[in-house]
Formats: sequence, C-alpha cells, structure tokens
Amino acid sequence: MNWFLRGLKGGIYTEKDYHTNDKWPSALMRGENGDVKCPTDAIKGENWDAGKCVFCRLCEPVFYPTGKPLQAKIEGTEGTFKRSFFVYPIDTGSCGGCNLEFRLISAPQYDMTRFGIFFVNTPKHADALIVMGNLSEKMSKVLRKAYDVMPEPKLVILIGTCAISGGVTGIPPDIKGNVIVPGCPPTPSSILDALIAAKGDKR
Repeated sequence: MNWFLRGLKGGIYTEKDYHTNDKWPSALMRGENGDVKCPTDAIKGENWDAGKCVFCRLCEPVFYPTGKPLQAKIEGTEGTFKRSFFVYPIDTGSCGGCNLEFRLISAPQYDMTRFGIFFVNTPKHADALIVMGNLSEKMSKVLRKAYDVMPEPKLVILIGTCAISGGVTGIPPDIKGNVIVPGCPPTPSSILDALIAAKGDKR
C-alpha cells in the first residue's frame, strides 16, 4: 500500500523516511572501459562532475548509475535558522524540471514544514534564496535585487545543473552559493536533505 492510501487509512499523511531508490539521477561510476563524449564536459577521463552532468545517459555503459543519492555541498549555514527556515525560490530561466521537483517538498510525502522549512512570498522575509535555471543578463539584475533586499544573515542555494554550471552569465562573485544541490533535476529528497542540512539540522 502506498503512502497516500496508508495515510487515508491510518490518518498519517507523511512518510517518516521520504527517501526513494531512484536510479536516475544518482552518483555515476565508471564501469566498462572506453571513451565518452560528454556534451557538458561533466566527464573527463576517470573523473565525473555532478555539477555539470545533465544525466543524458550518453555515457552508458562506460559510466553507470550507482543508485547512491547525489550529495549536496554545504559551504555555509547559520545557527539562527535551526528554529525556522524561510526560503524564497527564484527561477532565473529553467526548463521547469527543477521547479516541479522543488514544489514536491511541500507535498504530504515530504512535508517540509515538519522540519521548520517554509516558503515566503518576498525575499524581504527570506533566510535563503533558492536559485534555479540558467542565469541570463537580464535575470541577473532580478537576482541582484532579490539578494540585496534579503535580511542578514542569508544563504544562497543553487538547485540543479543549470544554476550550478550552466548559467549564461554565471552567479555574481559576491552572491556565492552557500549550498549546491546537483542533479538535472535533483530529486525532492535530495533537495529536502540539503535544506535540512543548510538550516543546521541533522537527519
């Protein structure tokens, strides 16, 4: 019985463990010998860069998915976020994939609010700016305005390959991504894990 039906029957709507065994996207490992022509240069020799990978699967069977979830890189957090963590998502030009996965963290299966994570309607009330998509020249101005009106302390969370490495102009140097969530798109569980870690909690 899936989580939804179990929730209707028992009155419990949220999974204790929201992780799934998704094959894609997951960490890749070299399997067979051979050369790989990677369209994003995510694979160079024996090395694989999760921040550049779009999981097009052109590298199979030389590289194969391990099933291990992609790990977010946490470069900064703040102790004041432990009680409550308010996030403001900003789409700087995505295909919509990251948006779809990101929205799911508020669904009953994941229920981000039980971890003290909440959406806000303005960056003026946000602890963290969630950036998704390629950053064009015009959208860089929007990102700058959103970042500047946020109160201190503040975090910037980059979600997906486009935000991490595919931007046309790139994230401005002084708007450094404190949290980097790889994937194209990342899974809701990996996004939620990253947000929990960013607010200083441990699962």
